[in-house]
Amino acid sequence: MKKTFTLILALGVAFNLWAQKEEAFIFGKVTDVLTGEPIDFVTVYLKGTNRATETDGKGEYVLRIPAYDRGTIVFSRIGYKEASARVNPLSTGARRKIDVQLSSSESNIEVVVTESRIQEEGMIREDVTDLKLLPTTTGNLESVLPHIALGTSSGTGGELSSQYNVRGGNYDENLVYVNDFEIYRPQLIRAGQQEGLTFPNIDLIRDLSFSSGGFQAKYGDKLSSVLDIKYKRPDSLRASVGASFLGGSAHIEGSFQAGKDRFQKVRYLVGARYKTTRYLLGTLDIEGEYVPNFSDIQAYITYDINRNWQLGLLGNFNRSVYNFTPSSRSTAVGLVDFALNLFTVFDGQEIDDFTTYMGGVSMTYLPDRERNPYYLKFLASSYQSNENERFDIIGNYLLGQLESGLGSDDFGEVVSVLGTGTQQQFVRNYLTSNVSNVEHKGGIELQIDHDDLDKSSSHFLQWSVKYQRETIDDQLNEWERLDSAGYSLSYDTTEVLIWSVLKTRNELASNRFMAYFQDTYTLQDSIREMKLTAGVRAAYWDLNKELLVTPRVQLLYKPLKWDKDISFRFATGMYFQSPFYRELRRPDGIVNRDLQSQKSIHIVGGLTWDFYAGKRNPKKFRLIAEAYYKYLWDLVSYDIENVRIRYSGENDARGYVMGLDMRFNGEFVPGAESWINISFLRARESLDGVQHLKRDIGDPEATEVSDVPRPTDQFLTFSTFFQDYLPKNDNIKMHLNFTVGTGLPYGLLGNNRIFRNTYRFNAYHRVDIGFAIQLWESDRRARKPRHPLRFTESTWLSLEVFNLMKVANVASNTWIKTIFNTQYAIPNFLTGRRINLRLKMDF
Repeated sequence: MKKTFTLILALGVAFNLWAQKEEAFIFGKVTDVLTGEPIDFVTVYLKGTNRATETDGKGEYVLRIPAYDRGTIVFSRIGYKEASARVNPLSTGARRKIDVQLSSSESNIEVVVTESRIQEEGMIREDVTDLKLLPTTTGNLESVLPHIALGTSSGTGGELSSQYNVRGGNYDENLVYVNDFEIYRPQLIRAGQQEGLTFPNIDLIRDLSFSSGGFQAKYGDKLSSVLDIKYKRPDSLRASVGASFLGGSAHIEGSFQAGKDRFQKVRYLVGARYKTTRYLLGTLDIEGEYVPNFSDIQAYITYDINRNWQLGLLGNFNRSVYNFTPSSRSTAVGLVDFALNLFTVFDGQEIDDFTTYMGGVSMTYLPDRERNPYYLKFLASSYQSNENERFDIIGNYLLGQLESGLGSDDFGEVVSVLGTGTQQQFVRNYLTSNVSNVEHKGGIELQIDHDDLDKSSSHFLQWSVKYQRETIDDQLNEWERLDSAGYSLSYDTTEVLIWSVLKTRNELASNRFMAYFQDTYTLQDSIREMKLTAGVRAAYWDLNKELLVTPRVQLLYKPLKWDKDISFRFATGMYFQSPFYRELRRPDGIVNRDLQSQKSIHIVGGLTWDFYAGKRNPKKFRLIAEAYYKYLWDLVSYDIENVRIRYSGENDARGYVMGLDMRFNGEFVPGAESWINISFLRARESLDGVQHLKRDIGDPEATEVSDVPRPTDQFLTFSTFFQDYLPKNDNIKMHLNFTVGTGLPYGLLGNNRIFRNTYRFNAYHRVDIGFAIQLWESDRRARKPRHPLRFTESTWLSLEVFNLMKVANVASNTWIKTIFNTQYAIPNFLTGRRINLRLKMDF
């Protein structure tokens, strides 16, 4: 009997231990349905059991439940309506994501439960809370994309620019949307110093989504990427104020009842920003008086007319003024055995101003989704840009060879004059552009009935029709005079010649018609989850009489029987980019009205792996890896000078881009998420009718090559954003940005076709670090009722060090040409080390 009892007891314990391992996992995020902010301390439990957990400070949770059982997950918190979600049986180790948006117990808005186990739409989605503390010299959201997005780099603009390249594309190949309105940017900016504030205001943003390629048909006609930003829907009064050596910002948000109907409500977001880079520009090689002033104000207002209709208004005014009076420049460059120094004395000044206006209105019809699972939206917007470049600067230069012998008495002194002369630039350029459009878009969800209760599927149909009117008025008047040793270049014995002259006026008016239709088929059962999206875009432009039809397909697939939480993505399609004004204009200023769209085929494949690491307190991590290939044809070739893109105005090239992107992110320390990105890239092109040549260093003979590097060919980029805080005190944090990128290619001035992009800049590497201390948070009011900052919700003070290692990165070259037709490339360096103090107060 004793032996039998012992055996039964042992079997029971073993069975109990085995049963405990038969678990599945429910995880997700709980946010406020109106503000999008995470909600902490939400109790999440399996109804009828003692299995429960709570959300953390980011609104995230993980709940263990028995495998192979049905159940109901309940979400409960004081002050919010309770939510619940049915869960079908899950296999051992399976993971299911359930995101919940809770509404206030006093609100009439319904709770939203979203169940998903794979990455939506194949796009990277980020909350902007952590990004607000990221050290940045521009103050713009786009400047942080290289640290969080796949295949993204800052290009030659470096820390002075918010422009970004994505997978071998240039700055003009990226789409940006804010609440479904497409955003445009100025056309004439030629240097990062002139660049002001971009449209997205991080204080107003709820979340963002980013795709580096292979995106859906519902997004527009560009070759590289799409950034989709959603602004907040505030439900309570909040505000913030920020200030630093580089400018300041302020915003206010809130809502109020707007009628007798309980559904009638007005919500408002208003933000203002000011930026000045004068402090940073003081580290450049060119000394002088820098007076940059950039400011903007924008508002987003929504009016809930009734339960089904919502009116939205978006407005922005942006003004950038850049005044510069240079005095002198001294730049030394070279190697141990051969060093050069360029010394220049300037006379004259530069005055640039860029003013943009944008206004948009939307009307959304969103009825009860259970009875009417569709939505309709109507949008209209108008954008205007007034851009003026005015400068007349004369530089008298001397290029000399420096003594590089360490034992010489003249070490570091000019021992030989290689060239002396004058360079004069005169510019009077004025550009006015207007873009106005109206659009209707909509969607409907069609559920499919199944006899199998564990199986569900649906179709989500989306469509859009859009009309756009564009007008351009461009006046160009610029010339450049070069003088070497008293002789004008180009040299002629019979007359004085100007090096280059550009004087034209172009007026354009055109109409675009665009439409798309796509279907997203979703299938869920006990063994897999799948989303297949197939769509087609069509566009017609009456300027070049070109009709574009571009099919696109995306597949997201997640096996549910696997032990590991891995989902797969595949995307392919045609992506045609119809030209805007800058691509149309040839180097001589003449507009090519017959220019056709640039075309590409994308093939993208990758995976996303979510996992937990650590024994005592497991932390969640995510690894994303994507490989891609893009075939390009009908390209408009171009050269890049700083951030200015000079197009050929002809469909004169074809090429390809291929690469591998990886991103690893997670909480290396609890409550502080960090990102690591690494990308490998090969971007090649060949100009039509040109036999490209390459000459290796030390080899007098040139060899034929089938293709050459594109201006954005950057073999390796590595970037990381790391957060940490003091042990047992998360009120003192550290934020580190580290970026490394191999050198970008460039070619000889005026001879960059046969020997194209044969040289490369030095590698770009930079470290920015910030230390932040939380001076106050509202939880301390009970302990410190008389604190001087008690009127705020939270206050952070940050000390930031830009370019910690004081690396001299290169933005572009200044070309010095002698009377003997010898050219010297003198680098234009980016900014040096600077310390910034930043204060951020939330109310």
